[in-house]
Amino acid sequence: MPKLNEHYQDLKESYLFAEIAHRVSAYSAAHPEQTVIRLGIGDVTLPLGSLALEGLHRGVDAMSSPDTFKGYGPEQGYAFLREAISAYYEKNGADVSADDIFISDGAKSDTGNIAELFADDNVILIPDPVYPVYVDSNLMSGRRITYLNGNAENQFLPMPDESIHADIIYLCSPNNPTGAVYNKGQLKIWVDYALKNSAVILFDSAYEAFITDPELPRSIYAIEGAKRCAIEFCSLSKTAGFTGTRCGYTVVPKELVFPASNGAEMSLHAMWNRRQSTKFNGTSYIVQSGAAAVFTEDGMKQCQANIHYYQENARIIADTLTRKNIRFFGGVHSPYIWFECPNQMDSWEFFDYLLNNAQVVGTPGAGFGENGKNYFRLTSFNSHENTIEAMKRFEKLF
Repeated sequence: MPKLNEHYQDLKESYLFAEIAHRVSAYSAAHPEQTVIRLGIGDVTLPLGSLALEGLHRGVDAMSSPDTFKGYGPEQGYAFLREAISAYYEKNGADVSADDIFISDGAKSDTGNIAELFADDNVILIPDPVYPVYVDSNLMSGRRITYLNGNAENQFLPMPDESIHADIIYLCSPNNPTGAVYNKGQLKIWVDYALKNSAVILFDSAYEAFITDPELPRSIYAIEGAKRCAIEFCSLSKTAGFTGTRCGYTVVPKELVFPASNGAEMSLHAMWNRRQSTKFNGTSYIVQSGAAAVFTEDGMKQCQANIHYYQENARIIADTLTRKNIRFFGGVHSPYIWFECPNQMDSWEFFDYLLNNAQVVGTPGAGFGENGKNYFRLTSFNSHENTIEAMKRFEKLF
């Protein structure tokens, strides 16, 4: 009989969004006459830009001829895309070598898989509330997690506690679920803390394209010293609408070198390269062709047009909450709006109340951690019409 990974018993019974889908499905089956508006899961709704589509078609066309056909590609990603991403970093104030960039099928996969590079007895520091993948992927390996409180008092931007030692630190900015964004001074404190503790920051910047203030960092590599302590994850899911197309990238600087127990030096860059070469056959050429078009000047303009559309939805939601005197966070440099549940309801109670009385779906904050149990997340990823209608329904309730 096989011995199973019993750490799976430590996971919650159902993944957050699976439970939401179950409740919505049950409600819709019981009330087929009602139109449900979904402002819950962070999935985009606008189509891909025309230049990204042209890039995808070029990739498809390349498969039609022996002269241009592509089979197995480099596990690290094609040079044309890695170089385009490197140039994108430079435009945003960060120096990132194309050789340090690894193309993947999305940030979710990489933030979960990166834990394979680290021993199970590391101390993991994770802010709460947090994207569930960070927690679950470590619980699956039985790692000890120390939580750092994010709350209204610190604007959901927790800072290092010098009394706590950490080996691995998860940060997300702009944050999922709260929409909060670290400034350069705050990130410098985190980088200094990581260097002092010989720790590694796992920095999720999946929503960096939503930042409109040029003073706010869109990459941790805009901070001095970050290449010696940080791995960065990014994705085209929200930047370019690739949630169904699947393309992301992870930056693992060659400067990330640490001693092994036998005295040898081990490179995280080399380890990740070995891991990807062993377990991943690379993102398809067709998808990478489409992704490369995103990073052209006109391709990025098309992406920004979609992002502006979602930002207008966020403004509509924020204005409604302001009128109802409900305290909220995010919604400016992020597609997420994080607010206190009205009438002191807990988040799952509010989820059911909103679904049953307004037919609007959001995400209960409890799914993101203990500090989210009285908060709720709405997303701006729907049409203007649906967002306006959802907020009209919301406003009638309170």
